[in-house]
Amino acid sequence: MSVYKKIAICIISFLFFVILVNIGLNYWIKKQLPIIIHEKNKTAYNINYEKIEVSLWSRNIDAQTLLVHPKNQPENSKTKIGIYSKIESISIKDFNIWNLAFHDIIQAESITINKARVLLYKKDEKLLNNRNSIETQIIEPFYKIIAVSNIYLNEGSVDVVSLKNNKPIFSIKNIILKLEGILISDATLKEKIPMHFEKYVLICDSLYYKPNAFYHMNIGKISMQNRFLRIKNFSYLPEFNRKDFVRKLEKEKDIYTIKLDSADIEKMDWGFKNDRFFFKANSIVANHVDANIYRNKIPKDDLSKKYLYNALLRKIKFPLQIDTVQILKSKLVYEEEIDFAKGPGVLNFDHFNMQITNIKSGFGLKKTADVKIKVNCQFMKTSPLEVDWSFNVLDQKDSFHIQGTISNFNVAAMERFTKPYINSSFTGTFDKYRFNFYGNDNTAKGNASLEYDNLKVKLYQKKHREKEAKLKTAVANLLLKNDSGDESKKADVELNRIPEKSFYNFLWRSIAESLKKILI
Repeated sequence: MSVYKKIAICIISFLFFVILVNIGLNYWIKKQLPIIIHEKNKTAYNINYEKIEVSLWSRNIDAQTLLVHPKNQPENSKTKIGIYSKIESISIKDFNIWNLAFHDIIQAESITINKARVLLYKKDEKLLNNRNSIETQIIEPFYKIIAVSNIYLNEGSVDVVSLKNNKPIFSIKNIILKLEGILISDATLKEKIPMHFEKYVLICDSLYYKPNAFYHMNIGKISMQNRFLRIKNFSYLPEFNRKDFVRKLEKEKDIYTIKLDSADIEKMDWGFKNDRFFFKANSIVANHVDANIYRNKIPKDDLSKKYLYNALLRKIKFPLQIDTVQILKSKLVYEEEIDFAKGPGVLNFDHFNMQITNIKSGFGLKKTADVKIKVNCQFMKTSPLEVDWSFNVLDQKDSFHIQGTISNFNVAAMERFTKPYINSSFTGTFDKYRFNFYGNDNTAKGNASLEYDNLKVKLYQKKHREKEAKLKTAVANLLLKNDSGDESKKADVELNRIPEKSFYNFLWRSIAESLKKILI
């Protein structure tokens, strides 16, 4: 027999042996996989599949139509509790044959999950009762079945439903997720975030979340990659109309309606350090914010102390740092109503632009620069308003400095606020009003100046609010200095803070006190 024949026979014999081994291992692994997935599954969930294929040549595992449901679900129960999931397909790439054959672990380079729908039924209305349950009941047990370096999710969806009212608490659609460089170990499982990863990408749309009984949140689209986050079509809306909302309030409280077209967070860094959460970002930019703040005076007063922003930031119990926040091309409306009979007083701030620099919590800081806030907008749709405001987070006295200017203000525009709220209206023009106040948690001092022309007031009858109270109007106009003359009128201001009222109440009282001294 020639040498070539011997070589050919050896090669054919080796290939035949490899094919037999492959067939044998394929058969054995197919028998072993159900044991790993079912009998050695230490999770709280059963995993079933319609079809599974194993290739030793490519070291791939492909499974079709997977169903996940709780193990402890009573057979005859119509009420579902826990996680239920249906997955169209899963592809596991480059798995480790040795670990699968001898250690009962599917260790692989990556897992790709396609069209996974997850439903979580909860007894209450909380999205998450206990963070530890995620790592102990889901991540840790599944880690003992399958360990991969990369996870890819295509067209996923998650819905969390409260069994209390059969309504959604949380919903997110069309999830695309990439986690690369994953590390899960006994050490990471003890951390707040039980896994480490080098890169991540998250894209999803149609997010709905109900954080409490009074509000719900919607986001049209989220794009998140490593240190960048963009959200589009955000809204934070009340669950009830104003009358129903007010009836449910035990104490006086603002009602918020917030919408925005988009917001970007740049160079974001977050996580846990020494079990302490932290958040840092280079910038947050929000575009076309439409915000409405409504307050009704029917509920009883909330007599708790209202802290100034120095104290609110200082009391945050984790490191927070945002270098710059910008709100661009936006709108703010404040409405206040004594009852529902008169209609609310309205203050409009259009073409609203704000920049805040050096936002920090006081946690762990011994020294920090001032928070600086600049605002420019159109007040009551007609008049330019500019504000500069600064304070230091670490100042225990909660000191602040705020100054501003309003120009060419037709005071008749205030009728929407003054008529329903103080039963009066004005005519005339504030050519320029300037204020400059220094304050703290106890007092405010400062000065203001006003240039104005042809100021007149009209007072209305209490019972017939559309009819003028002519005698009162005449007396008021006699007391009113209706013209500033050739130079601006000035006034010094000093008043005590009402601790149960907000910073904005303090500012408004300071402005009102200055106008009172100038005009009367």
